[in-house]
This record gives sequence, structure tokens and C-alpha cells, in this order.
Amino acid sequence: CNPVGAQFSGKTEKDTMKFAAVVAALAAGSAAAFAPSQAGRASVALQETQADLKELGPKLNPVVGYFDPLDLTNAAFWGKSDEFTIGWLRQAEIKHGRVAMAAFVGYCVQSNFHWPWAMTSAGLPFPSTDLSPPEQWDALPFAARLQIILFVGFLEIYSELTPAEGAVAGQPHYTKGGQPGKYPTFDAVPHFTPFNLYDPFGWNKNMSDADKERRLRAEINNGRLAQLGIFGFLCAQTIPGSVPALEGVVKPYSGEVMAPFPEFFQ
Repeated sequence: CNPVGAQFSGKTEKDTMKFAAVVAALAAGSAAAFAPSQAGRASVALQETQADLKELGPKLNPVVGYFDPLDLTNAAFWGKSDEFTIGWLRQAEIKHGRVAMAAFVGYCVQSNFHWPWAMTSAGLPFPSTDLSPPEQWDALPFAARLQIILFVGFLEIYSELTPAEGAVAGQPHYTKGGQPGKYPTFDAVPHFTPFNLYDPFGWNKNMSDADKERRLRAEINNGRLAQLGIFGFLCAQTIPGSVPALEGVVKPYSGEVMAPFPEFFQ
């Protein structure tokens, strides 16, 4: 069964790739329209240093403490300052941790449950739990996978938008004094947006600074653990015997976990 062929019967592979490229370009252009406006309160820029990381390390893990064996904090990425590099590294770790947490929980859930209603207007059901999560992804129609990737891409682009030079509103970029991991609100979007990505119901708006700091540290630790967890699942699926504790727990997978559109890379 080839869900891609069923979804795009009559279209050539070249036509499909052209369609994907056009939609991706439109998504990138649309995100630029949501750049924060110049009205509002100015943000204060603060940049972390290696000394700040050495102070943070023991709070995250008293046993390991500050850990930078490759001395990346002094690597001056792209010829920029150490503060720029540290901001980039901190953002990368927090973002990858969040993605890994979502992936780990998603892997566990969709290994056991799926939505009972139809996935497409044509009545195609969601992939069965008889399939492993990577196999479920491969079984999705091309259009469904493309929508997911474009949506995530939009969120990524929006998170990188920063105020224009001289603007008094918006959020400084994480490499220029902004807070790593802080996702911008949708308040500047020109149309009604009911929820923000972070704290959509405003439950945390009265949280104390001490509680925020403690929960941010917990998020980093949980993200580190989730990265090990999701790659443990994937290694166990693709490399027999690599994770003895998962023998017989996860299903083998013969596909390519790093190819979201394997039909174009066979």
C-alpha cells in the first residue's frame, strides 16, 4: 500500500516536490508578516557568561556540575562573542530538550492509542497501533506530513523574529541578550489570537521568580533525560541489541528515522 500514491494519483514526483517548495516558501513569507510591532514596552537585554554557567551547573546536577569538555563556551561561533555563543548553546539545549520531551511522550502514547475518527476527508483512518511510531509516520499521507513540518517550521521562524533596529517592543534575540528558551507571545499578531504557545490559559502569570527558576532548571534536566530516552527507543528499533532493556519492548524498524519523506530518498 502506498498512501502517497493514493493521495496524489496522477501527479508526478517532480510536481509533488514543486508543490512542497512553493508551500514552504509561502509559509516562510507568512511568518515574516507576524514580526513584533514597534509599539509597547522595551525589553531589557541580559547576556550570560561562562561564570553564570558555572554557577548554574551544580544547581542542575550537583554530581556533574559545570560540564564543557570541548570548551564550546569559548569557541566564538561564527566569529561572534562568547556571550553570543553561550546564548546560542543555551537556546539549542532547551529547544532540543523540549522537542525530545514531546517526542518521548508522543512515542509512548501513539504506541498504545490513536484517534478513533477518520484522519482525512476521504475517510482514511489514523495509522494503527500495530505499527511502531516511525512506521506510523511513514504511513501518513504526504500532505499530512507536510502540514506537520510546515507548522513546526512556522513556530521555529516565529521564535527567531526580533524587533527591528531602534524598536521599543518585542523580545531581544537569545544571542543578543534575550532569555534562552523564552518563546515570544502572539500579542503583536495583527489579528485575534486566543492563545499563546506558552501558558495559553495564564495559569503561571502570578508564579514567583523563585518557582520559575526552579521549574526552568527542572525543564532542562527533564529535557536531557528525554533526549536519552527517545534516542534509546530509536536505537533499539534500528540497531538490534543496542539497548538490552528495550529488547521485546519496541518493534524493529527497517526504515530511515532521519528521512521525513523516505519516498524521495530510496
